[in-house]
Amino acid sequence: MFGSPRHAMVAPMSREFDVIVYGATGFVGELTARYLAEHAPADTKIALAGRSETKLAAIRAKLPAAAANWPLVVADSDTPSSLDAMVVRTQVICTTVGPYLRYGQALVTAAASAGTDYVDLTGEVPFVRYSIDKAHETAVATGARIVHACGFDSIPSDLGVYLLYRRISDDDAGHLTDTTMIVKAMRGGVSGGTIDSMRVISDQAKDPAVRRVLLNPQALSSGPAETVAARRSSEPSDISLVRAKAVDPSLRGTLAPFFMASANTRIVRRSNALLHDAYGPYFHYGEAMAVGSTPVVSTIAASAVAVSLGAFFGGLSIPPVRKVLDRVLPAPGDGPSEKARDKGYFVTQTFTRTTTGARYRSQIRASGDPGYKATAVMLGESALTLALDRDKLPARAGVLTPAVAMGDALADRLRAAGLSLDVQKLG
Repeated sequence: MFGSPRHAMVAPMSREFDVIVYGATGFVGELTARYLAEHAPADTKIALAGRSETKLAAIRAKLPAAAANWPLVVADSDTPSSLDAMVVRTQVICTTVGPYLRYGQALVTAAASAGTDYVDLTGEVPFVRYSIDKAHETAVATGARIVHACGFDSIPSDLGVYLLYRRISDDDAGHLTDTTMIVKAMRGGVSGGTIDSMRVISDQAKDPAVRRVLLNPQALSSGPAETVAARRSSEPSDISLVRAKAVDPSLRGTLAPFFMASANTRIVRRSNALLHDAYGPYFHYGEAMAVGSTPVVSTIAASAVAVSLGAFFGGLSIPPVRKVLDRVLPAPGDGPSEKARDKGYFVTQTFTRTTTGARYRSQIRASGDPGYKATAVMLGESALTLALDRDKLPARAGVLTPAVAMGDALADRLRAAGLSLDVQKLG
């Protein structure tokens, strides 16, 4: 089932558009449309889609001149026939309409059925599991690439490991073993859409079947209707404090949990599964966040982060507390000012030791708020990679990951877009 060749039902050149941005009237949707207007090649055929033609026209009027004549497509997640009519018109559907568990199910199945490539921003593990179960086999048959998690969640995680794998393979240095991505530095806010996704997951987690998916470290590492039985202890914990020196001898202090680790780690493990365990038989993957290198101070800070995360997710499941949180947390569609977005940045570093004893580190660095400006770049370039670089892509179809679907081609596009992606041998 993994690594299946494309057998597209509709020839790529027969499509009216290269990319449709669905959800263009939302905050991140507008940012993505703006990025494409500023950076997509002039002959790229792009359209904007959403529920309201009036709102779409208003957004288009605010975009750079390159978007002035972009067509508008009216489609609504509550009307599956409108989604079917939309996806057959484009090579790639780029959607920012979340929470995906609530609004994304009909679109992903429509894209798979139409042989249309698909990219989104989801960090919702149960939604990706739904997509695998309901759309993977159809997408393999039609040749569609369904690619989830094409923003800050989870491109730095997924490409960080993939780039290590490529370099280690080129160096003939063995296989990856224990591998950890560290958010070394970050400045930015959490979007209202991300918060709303957390609300939906919190509600869904009351269902024992969903809870089993959330707690399974290999929840996404199998095919449709399959479940890899994996104990939580089989992979690094998503919520524990980590001794930095255990990750790499060059590091000091204590690392805190990273709040998106539970989604990112499962995407990376799916990449390894789709690549037939190419990362190696001893590959294990975790994520953490740097909070300083001084032992005592970093331990206190990391503990505070862990407690805060536990309190936040616990609070979402308690109705009276959730009502209070809902009054102070950003609402869907809310986001920081352009000035604040421009001040943001992130640096992630992924460390591994190979089966030959060699140590490597990959690093991904970007300017711009991770969840907004940098995410718009990553999502926009993912859509352009699928639409314009088809001859450079691996011959794979189905529910894929950024690394497996686009790999080197996406890395090249991101570098050209201003991100820094590199790999260094440490010893």
